[in-house]
Amino acid sequence: MSGSGTTAGDEPLQTAVWRLRSRGCWSDAAALLAPHPSSPALSLQRTALLVERCLFTGTGWEDAEDALRTAEAAAGSDDERGAAACERGQLAYSSTVLGVRDRADEASAALGRAAALLAPDAPGRALLDFRRGLVAEHLAESPQSARAAYHRAHAGAVAQNDTLLLSFTWRHLAALALRDGELAEAREGFRESLRIREELGYLVGTAPALTALADTEPEPEAGRLRAEAGRLFRLLGGVPTWLADQLSPPTQPAPAA
Repeated sequence: MSGSGTTAGDEPLQTAVWRLRSRGCWSDAAALLAPHPSSPALSLQRTALLVERCLFTGTGWEDAEDALRTAEAAAGSDDERGAAACERGQLAYSSTVLGVRDRADEASAALGRAAALLAPDAPGRALLDFRRGLVAEHLAESPQSARAAYHRAHAGAVAQNDTLLLSFTWRHLAALALRDGELAEAREGFRESLRIREELGYLVGTAPALTALADTEPEPEAGRLRAEAGRLFRLLGGVPTWLADQLSPPTQPAPAA
């Protein structure tokens, strides 16, 4: 859930990985990194791709676990070990929130271990803060703690120019604002999240951004946003899967004989 898309100066490998990831082709993107198992950075990146696939599709758990063990074995510094622990926490969170298996305790413990390993100014700190916010909001049901964590993540993403992570912090802060009845604040946050994802070409994350914004807009704009989200959802083969109930077209009744 981190990154800034690609620029003209990026190396071809990272450009190819981003293009595949942004279209929901996580397995193909991970395959490009598979020939580099001895590189801790690329092992962590490959793990992150496969962990993200789990959250968006609800599949690929064994592949993600295998990649994670490889990344943990390759980690040689506290920052690398902290980043691996952060991915383990995210994988356990995803399993729990999708109802695959309750790993809430593992998620909290892994993210706590990451917090102990990562320096306050480490590149992965903002992403860690965001993921601790997810656990606080969705597993611990503590919106106040979640909001504080999201604000820390947002500030860190701004400082590191991590524009993709900003799209996530905007979105989740907006969701908390909507929960509190702050409609204007929520609409602003959802619009910023959508704008960033469209500018980055993060296609797989655009349908969720559209549906979130639709919840704050009146008709007919809300209907237009949901229709566009449904088009993207079907274009990507029903990903992310957790939007299916909102975006799948209604079943047509059989015509009378």
